[in-house]
Amino acid sequence: MDVTEFQEALLQQMERKTHWAWPAFTRGLVSKDKLHIHLEQEWEVYVRDFPIMVGRAYVQCPAAEVRRELAENLYEEETGGLAAGKPHPELFMMYPQGLGMDVERFANVSLLPAARRYRRFLDDATSDRGWAIAAAISTLFIEGTAYERHELEPSAPARPQPSLEEHPLAKHYGLPVECLALTKAHRSVEGEHRKAAWRVMLNHLPAADRVGVVSAMSEAVDAWRAYRDDVAGACGVTRDALPLTA
Repeated sequence: MDVTEFQEALLQQMERKTHWAWPAFTRGLVSKDKLHIHLEQEWEVYVRDFPIMVGRAYVQCPAAEVRRELAENLYEEETGGLAAGKPHPELFMMYPQGLGMDVERFANVSLLPAARRYRRFLDDATSDRGWAIAAAISTLFIEGTAYERHELEPSAPARPQPSLEEHPLAKHYGLPVECLALTKAHRSVEGEHRKAAWRVMLNHLPAADRVGVVSAMSEAVDAWRAYRDDVAGACGVTRDALPLTA
């Protein structure tokens, strides 16, 4: 697999990172009294420990150039020292706080079955399969979206970025805009994070690791989709309840 084929294979996997139930969350169709389930599962599955996952890739990587890319990402996630001003997991908690949720629930989250399997996959992929897969899963898959092609081909559709006032949590659930600090931080640093992730994959990854990375990315998409199925069900979202245009 040459680098052009590798890039296209990764893009095709990322373009699978969509879910039928997401319009229910972005259009305010999820009952507010069940929205905490979504946030709790996100927190426990990866948000709280995302800096650890990036750190696992860092400590396994023998290439100084790649470690520098990972270190910058890790520093921002863990401290907010480059843009956000606070650790990103702390900023995430402003969502439930601003929505008036019981934040003590986040200290003892019970993962849904598919969420537990997805978390096990993330731990295995970032701990036990080498630095290439750890970097791909943490910086490309978890942080990335179905709009990754735009990062490499500017003519491709970009990820929509509505104003903070139009953010679904603010528009449909009344979250104060000042509680969207994590969203603001992501918008300020994410462009460089996306570029860094792709530089690592395309410029530094050993050719012998490419097939394994694509396979791991495919596993990630499948596990993530199953996880999102469980979250949708727990939040009372069904396919029949969604508008035909969803």
